[in-house]
Amino acid sequence: MKAAMIISGPQGGHLEIREIPRPTPGAGQVVVQVMASGLNRGELVRVGEAKSGGPILAGIEFAGIVSQVGPDVRGVREGDRVTGHGWGGQSEFVLAEARALIPIPATLSWVEAAAFPNVFISAHDALVTNGEFRAGQSVLVNAATGGMGLAAVQLAAQLGASQVIATSRSAAKLARLREYGATHTIDASQPDTVQAVKDATDGRGVDVIIDSLGGAVFDTNLKCLAVRGRLVIIARMSGVDTAQVDIKHMWVNRLKVIGTTFRTRTEEERLALIEACARDVLPPLREGRLKMPVDRLFALDDIAHAHAYMATNQHFGKIVLAVHKSVMAAAAPITMSQTATKELA
Repeated sequence: MKAAMIISGPQGGHLEIREIPRPTPGAGQVVVQVMASGLNRGELVRVGEAKSGGPILAGIEFAGIVSQVGPDVRGVREGDRVTGHGWGGQSEFVLAEARALIPIPATLSWVEAAAFPNVFISAHDALVTNGEFRAGQSVLVNAATGGMGLAAVQLAAQLGASQVIATSRSAAKLARLREYGATHTIDASQPDTVQAVKDATDGRGVDVIIDSLGGAVFDTNLKCLAVRGRLVIIARMSGVDTAQVDIKHMWVNRLKVIGTTFRTRTEEERLALIEACARDVLPPLREGRLKMPVDRLFALDDIAHAHAYMATNQHFGKIVLAVHKSVMAAAAPITMSQTATKELA
C-alpha cells in the first residue's frame, strides 16, 4: 500500500510517499481503508523533530471504510463508515484500535469526517476534562481560526457557555468566527486584549482559557482569568516556551495552569478520551450543530505542499488530504491546491 512516511535526518525530517505492506489486525483491532485524512500542526512539529530513528508513519486521524476486523472486536463490522484517531492515517490502509473509531453520520462527506476527530477530541479533552468547564461559564479561545480553535469555540457554545471569546490576528478571519458560536471576537494584534476580555465579561475575566500559543501570551492569559480560572495549554505555536509567572497573582486568584497532550498519555487514557468525546459530540454532529470548515484539499502525493501551506498560517479551519482518488473528484467545490486541481483533469 501507499503511505506517507516521516524520514529522519540530522537537520530534521522530511516526508516521502513509500510502498509498505498492508497491516493485519490483532485482537481488538481493525484495518480501515482510508479515504481522507486530516492534517494537524503537531505533524509539522513531528517532522521537524525527526533527527534520528527509522521511518515512521505520518498522520493522526482518518476517515474510511472498515476493511478487516480482528478477533474480539464488538460493535464494528466490515463495510462500516468510520472516522478515527491513531497514528498512520495518511496511508491507504491504517491499523486502528476498534475503540478509537467513531461512526460517521450519514450527512458527512469523507472530507468533512476526516477533519473531525483529532481537533474535536483534543478540544473536548482541554475544555471538559482538563478545563472542568460547566454550562454558564465563560471561555476564551486563542488562535481560534485553526482546526483546534474552531472546535473549542463550537464545543463551548454547544455546551452552554455564557460567553465564548475568540482571538485571531487576522481581521478577515475574525469576521467569520461568530457563525461558529463566538459571542465576542478580539484582534490579538492590538495591545488591549486583557481589557477587551474584561469588557466582555463585566470586569470578571473568563473561567477557562484554551490556549495554543504558549509562552508569548502566558502573562496575558493569566490576567484574563477570573478567580478560580483555568488556563489549559494545548500547544506552543508562538515558539516561545518560557514565561515569567506572577506567583502572587496566581495565589490570590486561585488559578490553575494545565498542560495537555497525547504524547505522555497511556493508550487506555487515549481511548477513554475518544469515547468521552464521542458521547458528547456525536449527537450535535448528527444534527448539524457542529461543523468543521475545510480550507483546502490536497492529494496524498502532494503532502509536502500541504505541510508548507499549513506553515503559512493562511488557513481557516482544516487542511485535508485526499487519500483515495475518488475523494478528490467528489470534492471539486472545495478550494484546492494547484496540484490537487490537476488531479481532476
